[in-house]
Amino acid sequence: MARLERSELAVPASNWDMIAKAVTSEADVVFLDLEDSVAPNEKVASRANVIRAIKELDWGTKPRLFRMNALDTPFFYGDLVDVVEAAGDQLDLIMQPKANRPEDVYVVETLLTQIEAHKGLTHPVGLEVQIETAEGLIHAPQIAKASRRIETLIYGPGDYTASVRMPAVSIGSMDEWDAAYPGHRFHHVMHGILVAGRAAGIQVMDGPFADFRDLEGYRRSCLLARSLGFDGKWCIHPSQVAIANEVFSPTEQEITWARKVVDAYEIANREGRGAVAVDNKMIDAASIKMAQVTLDQAAAAGLAE
Repeated sequence: MARLERSELAVPASNWDMIAKAVTSEADVVFLDLEDSVAPNEKVASRANVIRAIKELDWGTKPRLFRMNALDTPFFYGDLVDVVEAAGDQLDLIMQPKANRPEDVYVVETLLTQIEAHKGLTHPVGLEVQIETAEGLIHAPQIAKASRRIETLIYGPGDYTASVRMPAVSIGSMDEWDAAYPGHRFHHVMHGILVAGRAAGIQVMDGPFADFRDLEGYRRSCLLARSLGFDGKWCIHPSQVAIANEVFSPTEQEITWARKVVDAYEIANREGRGAVAVDNKMIDAASIKMAQVTLDQAAAAGLAE
């Protein structure tokens, strides 16, 4: 079973107090952000907070993770070299923003491999890769398979919206433009990223919902992402964490149904019966796979054995 990643809380790497609080939160994953939430004149100095947090704080079961700056900035190589050389023996993951081509992942892969060899690190650092542009979406299947380090694909709605010139009022929120379109405007990009991730055998996360005061709107956004098959969603504020954890966990009803399906299938196999029915519904091999996924998710969330 993959690592539990229902909620992924973003915290600015420039704010030590927020970092210290975030790693003790109920979020499954916390990432220290050196990119969008840190001002350009604070980015280099904020690396020290990332290093200190990785080395000194108790992260519990959370993976130690930070987001570097994109390849088209003057900060990305320093983010990798400074942080990984200083704390790579305790670092689990790096988030790579704005991956447009598999070659972008290869650049990070190569530099990481060099740093690990230089420092004698034996535990390879994993990657979470963001798809945030039109070019990134086109190449998403290749990006997802560009490195064995990749554990997660992440949909970035804000930069994607800008990339394709969609009008929007707020990242992730429903607005007048969503009402004007006869359907879900972002279905294509979300499903495309999901399929790319699943074909590569990795997790897929939905991006942020900007209005952290609109918790019902955030819940609707979580439900939409889960209905497509996403594993979890970003949280830009601690108030969003509990909602993400709830929505991306199987319900009691789903768990009960999954147990019935798996139990009925096992009994039918022992009795040599090919046809299986549960509550007057025929069950086939696909039903068993879906039920087992539900039970695996429930076990990871501590909701079932």
